[in-house]
Amino acid sequence: APRVAQAWLCPPRNLLDMDTFSKSDPVVVLFVQGSGSSEWKEFGRTEVIDNTLNPDFVRKFVLDYYFEEKQNLRFDPPGSHGAVLGAQDFLGQAFVALGEVIGSQRGRLERALTGVPGKRCGTILLLAEELSNCRDIVTMQLCANKLDKKDFFGKSDPFLVFYRSNEDGTFTICHKTEVVKNTLNPVWQPFTIPVRVLCNGDYDRTVKIDVYDWDRDGSHDFIGEFATSYRELSRAQSQFTVYEVGRGSGAGGWGAPHAGADPPLRPQVLNPRKKCKKKKYVNSGTVTLLSFSVESEFTFVDYIRGGTQLNFTVAIDFTASNGMPSHPTSLHYASPYQLSAYALALKAVGEIIQDYDSDKLFPAYGFGAKLPPDGKISHQFPLNNNADNPSCAGIEGVLESYLQSLRTVQLYGPTNFAPVINQVAGAAAQVTDGSQYHVLLIITDGVISDMLQTKEAIVTASALPMSIIIVGVGPAEFEAMEELDGDEVRVSSRGRYAERDIVQFVPFRDYVDDSGNQVLSMARLAKDVLAEIPEQLLSYMKTRDIKPRRADP
Repeated sequence: APRVAQAWLCPPRNLLDMDTFSKSDPVVVLFVQGSGSSEWKEFGRTEVIDNTLNPDFVRKFVLDYYFEEKQNLRFDPPGSHGAVLGAQDFLGQAFVALGEVIGSQRGRLERALTGVPGKRCGTILLLAEELSNCRDIVTMQLCANKLDKKDFFGKSDPFLVFYRSNEDGTFTICHKTEVVKNTLNPVWQPFTIPVRVLCNGDYDRTVKIDVYDWDRDGSHDFIGEFATSYRELSRAQSQFTVYEVGRGSGAGGWGAPHAGADPPLRPQVLNPRKKCKKKKYVNSGTVTLLSFSVESEFTFVDYIRGGTQLNFTVAIDFTASNGMPSHPTSLHYASPYQLSAYALALKAVGEIIQDYDSDKLFPAYGFGAKLPPDGKISHQFPLNNNADNPSCAGIEGVLESYLQSLRTVQLYGPTNFAPVINQVAGAAAQVTDGSQYHVLLIITDGVISDMLQTKEAIVTASALPMSIIIVGVGPAEFEAMEELDGDEVRVSSRGRYAERDIVQFVPFRDYVDDSGNQVLSMARLAKDVLAEIPEQLLSYMKTRDIKPRRADP
């Protein structure tokens, strides 16, 4: 799902002056480029500010943000002399990916305007923030006392049903508690529900709660109901709140306040039918709110803005099954006209992740090759031939080292993953406070040789701040890889289960564009393999109760 980001422009500085008798009248036009497309489309434009070289724009742009996509933006600040963009004076332009802005310190990025030969065009300052969407989560616990007896041979089996009121006065079910068997005084387990689900973020919106007696055949008996609101429920943070349960007509015919209306201070849990029949009818029992707490649900962007860095590591398969790199049938073969499948997978993933790594230095390893001069087999040799510092400068640096290694090592085997997984896990174990999160990309062509050791390594790594992406290239069958991708069954080793699902496997052939468009193939691949990274990062932070650091003002 997209995270909604709001981008806006701080004053561009020192724009070119295109007017003879006054200063320029700038406006900024935002263009967006579709994923896998080279076409730019106008998204919107700011207001025009007259006679200034340092404009401060009010208009903001609201965009859907996808971590797994390269969302290219272009900002054109032409002078505003004509109604048509082409008729205006060109003051330069700036290119940036939305991920670069979000991944920069405090979500703030300054970029030079370029495009006018021989002239300094000034700079543009971009800021991005995630729009608030009522991310609070409520945990509450309720009990009941002296509910009506509904079962002939025993007591009731009560449960609660929560309804959120809609704008048109109807109700939508939003939660059911478990059934507590054979009691008129049930205590239900605490449960958690997002505030947006409970009341759509409207603290005064009516919340209706029905009390039922469970029946095996599904014809549950209605005990009673009461009304409240999020605002009233929240008062239980400092005191118990008791509601009288009354007999109503169920979810459809209950005469509740309209959405947004304030419920009474002590909402009645009454049964109008029973009340009409019995003059001395008081209620059908009481429900007590025992506890109520609220926590914020943090997002991936919260952690990135708080300074969390994504550390990207690459591991490439150098086993002989890939074929001789100099031969056109090899999976490592790079023709003058197109990249190999390995290089495409590396660029697809790396060019997105690098926006979230401030130093742009990426450790890169190979495995399954014989190394010069003695022909020793290695399963984690540095592509840059520097064991003390295996990091390469940028994705282009990784590609350069990868191609150089193809010319110097001998492709051999077997296909072992565990050594490089353990290598990255060791680095991840050094910093576990949430400031660093590691992403390991393994690109391979064949069947894994050390499955038991790899499972053990993954189970250990699942407790650390890291994720593993495996991209299979070539025509091989990859059934064993599916076993490592714990979407269906959590990976286990020697009786231990992985704490989290941290592995994502995809075969590259599923994303190759039929027309041969490599840009589109890369975009499709990146979108799928990176989509789970934000949730995997959040799952680690949540299990360790790590909150985002506050960004500097």
